[in-house]
Amino acid sequence: MLVSPRYDGPPIISITGQPDDQLAPVLRQRRRLAAMLADLRDDDWSSPSRCDGWTVQDVVAHLVGVNIFWDASVRAGLGGTPTRVLAGFDPATTPASMVDAMRELTPTEILAQFVTSNDKFLDLLAELDDAGWATLAESPAGHVSIRLVAHHALWDCWIHERDIALPLGLTPPAEPDEIGSSLRYAAAVSPALALGSGQSPAGRYAFEATDPTMCCLLSVGESVVVRDDAAPADVPCLRGDAVTLVEALTIRAPMPPSAPPEWLGLLEGLATAFTADTPTAR
Repeated sequence: MLVSPRYDGPPIISITGQPDDQLAPVLRQRRRLAAMLADLRDDDWSSPSRCDGWTVQDVVAHLVGVNIFWDASVRAGLGGTPTRVLAGFDPATTPASMVDAMRELTPTEILAQFVTSNDKFLDLLAELDDAGWATLAESPAGHVSIRLVAHHALWDCWIHERDIALPLGLTPPAEPDEIGSSLRYAAAVSPALALGSGQSPAGRYAFEATDPTMCCLLSVGESVVVRDDAAPADVPCLRGDAVTLVEALTIRAPMPPSAPPEWLGLLEGLATAFTADTPTAR
């Protein structure tokens, strides 16, 4: 599947919140991951991750490439010319090809590249004012605010941190703001991908989560809008532990048995983007 980013018209994803509310969780999560990677033994880097066919080192190599893209995207947006490099991007094969090209590097070299690319991206975000956070830049969904670029970057890196840590017997800290941001974005990204590919999962959906406690309403029409709100009685509502829901919505775990069928259909956009014979859901 080739993604179809929306570059013209209204942004395809909108998540309500303060302009700079992604800064603290993005900074904390990525610095924590860098510290965890620095403590790994050499043999840990060759251990399998949760991404099918990828080792720990492969996942970190992928994050290096993603960091470079995020930095370039934000800089271009701030410069007044948002990039459009993801038109026709294949999320199943292109990341795998990029990782293949980095497999000759040592863990020390991969870690150094991750730290450098990480710091460059984080330093750029730390300089933003409210107008900067609202500036359009490119994400896989298309042109969205830099705040939403950071939202995607947090969700992606948060789930990959778990892809690395859990098979090694490590459990990342459960920070409520990181989990909340990741859950909101995980709920939005699949219907956004579906809209971009011409599918129409229009309707209203809700989720209620615990640890942290949160209730959100999704409105899917021309765009996907996520706002904190209680679930109306007539809206299909997904319920469960927040971390478990992020895992399910990112195709790392089954949906809860109580999940409404409408939510199962809502996952088709993300599921279609990845095939069974490639590394899962990156």
